[in-house]
Amino acid sequence: MFVMPSKKGARNEMNDTSLADARPSMREHFFNRARVVAERSSCLRRRIGAIVVTNDEVEICSGYVGAPRKSDDCLKINKCMRTELQIPSGERYELCRSVHAEQNAIINAARLGVSIKDAEIFIWSQRVLARYDERKKDSGKTYGPCFICKKEIINAGIRRVHMREDGVGERTFSIQDLRAQLADEEKAASDKYIAARLSEQK
Repeated sequence: MFVMPSKKGARNEMNDTSLADARPSMREHFFNRARVVAERSSCLRRRIGAIVVTNDEVEICSGYVGAPRKSDDCLKINKCMRTELQIPSGERYELCRSVHAEQNAIINAARLGVSIKDAEIFIWSQRVLARYDERKKDSGKTYGPCFICKKEIINAGIRRVHMREDGVGERTFSIQDLRAQLADEEKAASDKYIAARLSEQK
Protein backbone atom coordinates (compact mmCIF):
# COMPACT_ATOMS: atom_id res chain seq x y z
CA MET A 1 0.00 0.00 0.00
CA PHE A 2 1.31 3.45 -0.98
CA VAL A 3 1.67 5.79 2.01
CA MET A 4 2.46 9.50 1.82
CA PRO A 5 3.20 11.36 5.08
CA SER A 6 1.31 14.62 5.62
CA LYS A 7 2.91 17.84 6.80
CA LYS A 8 1.76 17.14 10.36
CA GLY A 9 3.25 13.68 10.38
CA ALA A 10 -0.05 11.86 9.96
CA ARG A 11 -0.42 9.29 7.23
CA ASN A 12 -2.76 9.64 4.26
CA GLU A 13 -3.46 6.24 2.80
CA MET A 14 -5.28 4.88 -0.23
CA ASN A 15 -6.99 1.67 0.69
CA ASP A 16 -7.66 -1.19 -1.68
CA THR A 17 -11.19 0.04 -2.36
CA SER A 18 -10.18 3.57 -3.36
CA LEU A 19 -7.38 2.20 -5.56
CA ALA A 20 -9.90 0.00 -7.36
CA ASP A 21 -12.33 2.90 -7.75
CA ALA A 22 -9.60 5.14 -9.19
CA ARG A 23 -8.50 2.55 -11.75
CA PRO A 24 -10.11 3.27 -15.15
CA SER A 25 -11.61 0.60 -17.39
CA MET A 26 -9.55 -0.40 -20.43
CA ARG A 27 -11.92 1.60 -22.65
CA GLU A 28 -11.49 4.71 -20.52
CA HIS A 29 -7.73 4.12 -20.35
CA PHE A 30 -7.43 4.05 -24.14
CA PHE A 31 -9.54 7.19 -24.53
CA ASN A 32 -7.28 8.85 -21.94
CA ARG A 33 -4.22 7.79 -23.94
CA ALA A 34 -5.76 9.21 -27.14
CA ARG A 35 -6.51 12.46 -25.30
CA VAL A 36 -2.86 12.77 -24.24
CA VAL A 37 -1.73 12.12 -27.83
CA ALA A 38 -4.10 14.86 -29.00
CA GLU A 39 -2.15 17.42 -26.95
CA ARG A 40 0.42 17.42 -29.77
CA SER A 41 -2.17 18.45 -32.38
CA SER A 42 -1.31 21.49 -34.49
CA CYS A 43 -4.73 22.03 -36.11
CA LEU A 44 -6.46 25.34 -35.33
CA ARG A 45 -9.96 23.80 -35.61
CA ARG A 46 -9.59 20.57 -33.63
CA ARG A 47 -7.37 18.63 -31.27
CA ILE A 48 -7.49 14.95 -32.19
CA GLY A 49 -5.49 11.94 -31.05
CA ALA A 50 -5.78 8.30 -32.07
CA ILE A 51 -4.30 5.07 -30.79
CA VAL A 52 -4.48 1.61 -32.36
CA VAL A 53 -4.96 -1.32 -30.00
CA THR A 54 -4.68 -5.07 -30.61
CA ASN A 55 -7.65 -7.36 -29.98
CA ASP A 56 -6.00 -8.37 -26.69
CA GLU A 57 -5.76 -4.74 -25.53
CA VAL A 58 -2.14 -3.84 -26.28
CA GLU A 59 -1.42 -0.39 -27.69
CA ILE A 60 0.43 -0.59 -31.02
CA CYS A 61 0.81 2.96 -32.30
CA SER A 62 -0.62 6.45 -32.14
CA GLY A 63 -1.10 9.59 -34.20
CA TYR A 64 -2.34 13.15 -33.88
CA VAL A 65 -3.61 15.69 -36.40
CA GLY A 66 -0.79 17.82 -37.76
CA ALA A 67 1.27 18.87 -40.75
CA PRO A 68 3.62 16.42 -42.52
CA ARG A 69 6.98 15.86 -40.83
CA LYS A 70 9.35 18.84 -40.87
CA SER A 71 6.67 21.05 -42.46
CA ASP A 72 5.32 24.28 -41.04
CA ASP A 73 2.03 23.60 -39.27
CA CYS A 74 -1.02 25.79 -38.84
CA LEU A 75 -0.06 26.77 -35.29
CA LYS A 76 3.30 28.01 -36.50
CA ILE A 77 1.93 30.05 -39.40
CA ASN A 78 -1.21 30.94 -37.40
CA LYS A 79 -3.46 30.38 -40.37
CA CYS A 80 -6.05 27.83 -41.45
CA MET A 81 -6.65 27.72 -45.18
CA ARG A 82 -10.02 26.04 -44.71
CA THR A 83 -11.23 28.78 -42.35
CA GLU A 84 -9.99 31.54 -44.64
CA LEU A 85 -11.76 29.97 -47.62
CA GLN A 86 -14.88 29.30 -45.52
CA ILE A 87 -14.88 25.61 -46.41
CA PRO A 88 -17.63 23.73 -44.53
CA SER A 89 -16.63 20.97 -42.16
CA GLY A 90 -16.49 17.61 -43.94
CA GLU A 91 -15.68 18.98 -47.41
CA ARG A 92 -12.60 19.55 -49.60
CA TYR A 93 -10.06 17.70 -47.45
CA GLU A 94 -7.40 18.22 -50.10
CA LEU A 95 -7.39 21.88 -49.01
CA CYS A 96 -5.86 21.12 -45.62
CA ARG A 97 -2.27 21.27 -44.42
CA SER A 98 -2.74 18.54 -41.81
CA VAL A 99 -2.62 14.75 -41.87
CA HIS A 100 -5.46 13.38 -39.76
CA ALA A 101 -4.82 11.55 -36.50
CA GLU A 102 -6.20 8.26 -37.81
CA GLN A 103 -4.04 8.52 -40.92
CA ASN A 104 -0.93 9.23 -38.85
CA ALA A 105 -1.62 6.25 -36.58
CA ILE A 106 -1.91 3.95 -39.61
CA ILE A 107 1.19 5.51 -41.19
CA ASN A 108 3.20 5.10 -37.99
CA ALA A 109 2.30 1.41 -37.84
CA ALA A 110 3.59 1.04 -41.41
CA ARG A 111 6.80 2.90 -40.51
CA LEU A 112 7.37 0.42 -37.71
CA GLY A 113 6.41 -2.60 -39.80
CA VAL A 114 3.60 -3.55 -37.40
CA SER A 115 0.38 -5.20 -38.57
CA ILE A 116 -2.84 -3.55 -37.41
CA LYS A 117 -5.15 -6.12 -38.99
CA ASP A 118 -8.13 -6.88 -36.71
CA ALA A 119 -7.09 -4.08 -34.34
CA GLU A 120 -9.32 -1.34 -32.91
CA ILE A 121 -8.75 2.40 -32.99
CA PHE A 122 -9.64 4.86 -30.22
CA ILE A 123 -10.07 8.51 -31.25
CA TRP A 124 -10.40 11.50 -28.93
CA SER A 125 -11.52 14.79 -30.48
CA GLN A 126 -12.06 18.29 -29.17
CA ARG A 127 -13.51 21.01 -31.37
CA VAL A 128 -12.35 24.60 -31.12
CA LEU A 129 -15.90 25.92 -30.94
CA ALA A 130 -15.07 29.40 -32.20
CA ARG A 131 -14.09 27.75 -35.51
CA TYR A 132 -17.51 26.14 -36.01
CA ASP A 133 -20.88 27.58 -36.88
CA GLU A 134 -23.18 27.00 -33.90
CA ARG A 135 -26.21 27.85 -36.04
CA LYS A 136 -25.59 24.75 -38.12
CA LYS A 137 -25.11 22.66 -34.95
CA ASP A 138 -21.68 21.58 -36.16
CA SER A 139 -20.45 21.29 -32.59
CA GLY A 140 -23.17 19.04 -31.20
CA LYS A 141 -22.64 15.72 -32.97
CA THR A 142 -20.22 12.80 -32.90
CA TYR A 143 -19.57 12.22 -36.59
CA GLY A 144 -16.78 9.65 -36.57
CA PRO A 145 -13.82 9.55 -38.98
CA CYS A 146 -13.90 11.64 -42.13
CA PHE A 147 -14.70 10.26 -45.59
CA ILE A 148 -11.02 9.65 -46.42
CA CYS A 149 -10.08 8.15 -43.03
CA LYS A 150 -13.04 5.76 -43.20
CA LYS A 151 -11.67 4.24 -46.40
CA GLU A 152 -8.15 3.96 -45.01
CA ILE A 153 -9.36 2.38 -41.76
CA ILE A 154 -11.35 -0.20 -43.73
CA ASN A 155 -8.42 -1.08 -45.99
CA ALA A 156 -5.99 -1.22 -43.06
CA GLY A 157 -8.03 -4.08 -41.62
CA ILE A 158 -9.08 -2.29 -38.44
CA ARG A 159 -12.26 -3.94 -37.19
CA ARG A 160 -13.80 -1.33 -34.90
CA VAL A 161 -13.63 2.43 -34.28
CA HIS A 162 -14.30 4.08 -30.93
CA MET A 163 -14.68 7.86 -31.03
CA ARG A 164 -15.22 10.38 -28.26
CA GLU A 165 -16.10 14.01 -28.93
CA ASP A 166 -15.13 15.92 -25.82
CA GLY A 167 -18.20 17.41 -24.17
CA VAL A 168 -20.51 15.81 -26.74
CA GLY A 169 -20.46 12.02 -26.44
CA GLU A 170 -18.95 8.87 -27.85
CA ARG A 171 -19.83 6.20 -30.39
CA THR A 172 -18.47 2.88 -31.56
CA PHE A 173 -18.52 2.11 -35.29
CA SER A 174 -18.20 -1.32 -36.87
CA ILE A 175 -16.71 -1.68 -40.33
CA GLN A 176 -20.24 -2.29 -41.60
CA ASP A 177 -21.24 1.08 -40.10
CA LEU A 178 -18.36 2.80 -41.91
CA ARG A 179 -19.27 1.20 -45.23
CA ALA A 180 -22.89 2.32 -44.86
CA GLN A 181 -21.78 5.85 -43.99
CA LEU A 182 -19.49 5.94 -47.02
CA ALA A 183 -22.39 4.99 -49.29
CA ASP A 184 -24.58 7.73 -47.79
CA GLU A 185 -21.79 10.33 -48.02
CA GLU A 186 -21.01 9.38 -51.62
CA LYS A 187 -24.67 9.84 -52.58
CA ALA A 188 -24.91 13.17 -50.74
CA ALA A 189 -21.73 14.46 -52.42
CA SER A 190 -22.93 13.26 -55.82
CA ASP A 191 -26.33 14.91 -55.39
CA LYS A 192 -24.70 18.18 -54.30
CA TYR A 193 -22.31 18.13 -57.28
CA ILE A 194 -25.11 17.40 -59.76
CA ALA A 195 -27.27 20.18 -58.29
CA ALA A 196 -24.37 22.64 -58.56
CA ARG A 197 -23.72 21.67 -62.20
CA LEU A 198 -27.41 22.03 -63.09
CA SER A 199 -27.48 25.44 -61.40
CA GLU A 200 -24.49 26.57 -63.46
CA GLN A 201 -26.21 25.54 -66.69
CA LYS A 202 -29.32 27.67 -66.03
